[in-house]
Amino acid sequence: MTNREKKILLLAAAIGAIFIINQAFPALRETYADRSAEIAEIKSRIDREQRLFSDSEQWQERREKTQLEQAVLEKSIISETTVPLVSTNIQRVVRDYATASGISITSTKLAESMRADDWLLVEQELSIQTAAQGNVLEFLRSIESSTPKLGITQFSLRRNRNQYSGTITVIGFSRASAVTEERDV
Repeated sequence: MTNREKKILLLAAAIGAIFIINQAFPALRETYADRSAEIAEIKSRIDREQRLFSDSEQWQERREKTQLEQAVLEKSIISETTVPLVSTNIQRVVRDYATASGISITSTKLAESMRADDWLLVEQELSIQTAAQGNVLEFLRSIESSTPKLGITQFSLRRNRNQYSGTITVIGFSRASAVTEERDV
């Protein structure tokens, strides 16, 4: 190989080195940066999955607790969806408690209702009568702790000779989502 060929080869090697430095090195650096970003993303995903896995027992417990609360709440509302059926259910429950407490129900008024979104509130007024004042407290406690949950909005009691008589207004709630257009009574 001649001196001139050596110089040409040396110049070609220098140009190749400059090409590699200018083209290949930035491409390698970009590939490395992309790979580092991918590794960071994978580590982030792994951390998230590990957190979710460690929290899965807690989420399961929350789910079970919520399902139990939902079951309790469903038992606390009246299952019927029309005003007459809800009113009848309220009357039946109140009559059962009245009978158990030694109170007689002398009359009932027509139930009043109110609808809001998917809920139906039914208010039932009943006239009561008893011989012993102590029966009333047992009766009121029974209504307050009833299932389905009933509330007392008004209560009055007066003594008339040897008897006590009065009125009680009881309310109950029901889901009204399945109710067709029906006139509220």
